[in-house]
Parts: sequence; structure tokens; C-alpha cells
Amino acid sequence: MAESAGRTIPFSDALAVWWRIGLLSFGGPAGQIALMHRVLVEEKKWLDENRFLHALNYCMLLPGPEAQQLATYIGWLLHGVKGGLVAGLLFILPGALAILALSWLYVLLGDLTIVDGLFFGLKAAVLALVVQALIRIAARTLKGRLKPLLAVLAFCALFILGLPFPAVVIGAGFIGWLFEKYLPEDAPGHGGTAGTVSDSASDSLLQVSAADIGSARKAAIVCALLWALTLGGLMVLPDNGHVFADIAVFFSKMAVVTFGGAYAVLAYVAQQGVEQYQWLQPGEMLDGLGLAETTPGPLILVTQFVGFLGAYRQAGVEPSLLMGTMGALLTTWVTFLPCFVWIFAGAPYVESLRDNRALSAALSAITAAVVGVIANLALWFALNLLFSETRQITGAGLDILLPVVSSIQLPAVGLSALAFVLVFALKWHLLRVLGTMALAGVIAQFLLV
Repeated sequence: MAESAGRTIPFSDALAVWWRIGLLSFGGPAGQIALMHRVLVEEKKWLDENRFLHALNYCMLLPGPEAQQLATYIGWLLHGVKGGLVAGLLFILPGALAILALSWLYVLLGDLTIVDGLFFGLKAAVLALVVQALIRIAARTLKGRLKPLLAVLAFCALFILGLPFPAVVIGAGFIGWLFEKYLPEDAPGHGGTAGTVSDSASDSLLQVSAADIGSARKAAIVCALLWALTLGGLMVLPDNGHVFADIAVFFSKMAVVTFGGAYAVLAYVAQQGVEQYQWLQPGEMLDGLGLAETTPGPLILVTQFVGFLGAYRQAGVEPSLLMGTMGALLTTWVTFLPCFVWIFAGAPYVESLRDNRALSAALSAITAAVVGVIANLALWFALNLLFSETRQITGAGLDILLPVVSSIQLPAVGLSALAFVLVFALKWHLLRVLGTMALAGVIAQFLLV
């Protein structure tokens, strides 16, 4: 097989880029996917559109945070296991450190209004960037007649019908497979669109070697063993170790079932954390979600806040910042270790099947559905940014989230309008947009006090 792309892209360059992505990964999965697409595909051109979407399609099928897994997958493509570990860890690290620091401030001060102001403008910037990425990905992906239809159907299934995320993605893949089997000329992968093998120069550099595949398998085994040893070791701890065992077991389960991102399980995490384990109070879960939404990294890092409070209050006789920190780190450890297992175990097989027409058609259909998924995430983000209250409409097979018009947040609307002007009219660079909007958010917060 051809050389790995890691021999043409200096690892130091990749390291700088993964740090940058980790520090700027605001806005949940939609914003994070948009950021990686902009930096890796458009700016650096380290991989093309087809390869990016091929990796994203696989990550969408996995439990856990799809954006972090996408970073790990691409890091592995570029520089093998070393690249995958660095990309995945740096995607988590800034947000994990921020959540940990804010957790300390939360229990010491009980009020993070100033912090809210710091991130107010960033939310508006993320909304504009997500919409920009959605338009770009849709323009390049939704070719032909079937793909736009799949994107619309996926959006409606999620936003209007409230269908489970795995059902939508798997259904799209099944439709693509059926078209390849019975109507191959109309199949979504026909004609070299996303999900098929690309002939571009950048893509030709990303052929993985047999050594890369072997190393990935070994890394998957090591990560799985570390995960198992963590659970086994904590289960035998005496006395105060029970809270750490509970944290490890509970969040390991969450790591296995979090299909569709963090929102799919946050209600269950809140219920169990409050009612069964009594780690935190009902309102504190909302505070934790606010912290996770306004810091970089996967939204599932809200679980770190839950683990921090659980260990802080229950690991000893008196609340302990040390025990809280250990609980937070343990939560992050057992939540993300499985993500590396899924990528290192599955990515080599997904890469080896890139020239399989049936799989390409299924993944290409999933690509179209993912456009609808990102649109749904963008709309959810916009509703929660621009309105302080929303209501759920259920019944007759419907499950729709609608805003309460009277709760519109005019400062957020104004900041969002400014962000759209900077991104679409003035076409400012990413860092310039984020910096300007962060400053505007701080000013707005002071004016509102």
C-alpha cells in the first residue's frame, strides 16, 4: 500500500492544528464539525471532501461524541496511532480543563455570571459559523435528486417526529444500499460523490499501510484493557471507594449508549444523578449544561461536572476539592476511553471497504442524512440561543420543539446579526470573528447588568 500521509505532513504542523481545533471547538457537534471541515478541508487541504465525509459517516454510527471521534479518525489517517491519540486528546483537553476550573469556581463561589458574559458573544459567532458550514457542506454533498430528499427527510424525522438518531442514520444507510442493489444508476454513491473513492492528490496520500492497521488494532486492545482494568480495580475498593466505582460504572454505560450525541442521554444522566445517586441538585444539572455549552470540547463533558460534584460531596466526611477533581478526571477517563476503542478497532476496516460499492452507497446516503442532522442541531442551537423559553409539542406522532415568542432575547439576536455580517458579508477569518464576538459579548453583558 502507499505511504502514510504522515510522511508528507509534518507532525509538528498537525500538532499545532489540533491544539487550535481543541481551543476553538465551541458550539456542540455542529460547530465542531464545521470547524474541522473549515480548517482541515478548506484551509489546510490535508484531505478532500469525500474523505472527510467518509470518516464522518462512520463516526455518526458510533456511540459517543461524533466530533471527537472524527478528530481521532483523521488524526489516525494522517499519522497513525500517535496522530489519533494526539488529535483525540487535544480535542478533549481544553474543554476538560475549563470545566474542571469552572467546577472549582462553582462550588467555591456559587455564581458564574462573569463567565457567562465571556462566552455570550461566542455563542452568536458559533451560530453563524454553523450555518456557513451547513450551506457549504450541503452545496458540495447534495447532488442529484435522492440526496436532497434524504437530507429533508432526516431533518423532518428528527425535528418534527422526534425519531431516535440511530434509526434515522441507519434508515438512510439502508435506503442507499437498496438503491445500489436495485437502482444502481440512481444510487447516492454513483458518479463519484461523497462516500466513494476519490482520485484527488490529497486523497492518494492517505492510504494507510499494513503497519498502521496493525498498530491501530493493538491500540484498540490496550484502550479496552485500560477501560476494563479501571472498572475492575474500582469495584474492589473499600469504604469511600464506592462513589468512584459508581462513577466509573455509570459513565461507562453512558459511553456505550450515547448514540446521537449528548442530548440523547442528558435527561437520563440528570435523573440518575439527582434521584438515584444524589450527586447533585436538579438545578445544578442545568448549571453544568450551561458550563459545557459555553466551553470548548464535546458537550458530553457535562458529565465531568456531575462526577466532580458527586465525588466532592460523597467521597469523604467533608466536601473535598481533591476528591472532586479525582471524580471529574475519572468521569472523563471512562467516558472517552471507549471512543478510542471504537476508532482504532473500526477505522481500518472502514478504510479497507472504501471501494465497496454497496457500503459506499450506504455511507453516501448517510452523508445526505447528516446534512439534515446538522441542520437540526443548528436549529436547536439557534432556538436555545435566541429564546429563553421553548415548549415541546407532542401528540399525533409529532414531537416538535418551538420557541416561546415572548421570551426572545434581543441582545442575543443583535449579537447573532453582527456575527452573520462578519461571516457572510465581510468574510472575516475565523479567529477574527471569534475574538470580535467575544469582546462584543463582554460589552453586552456589562450593559445588561
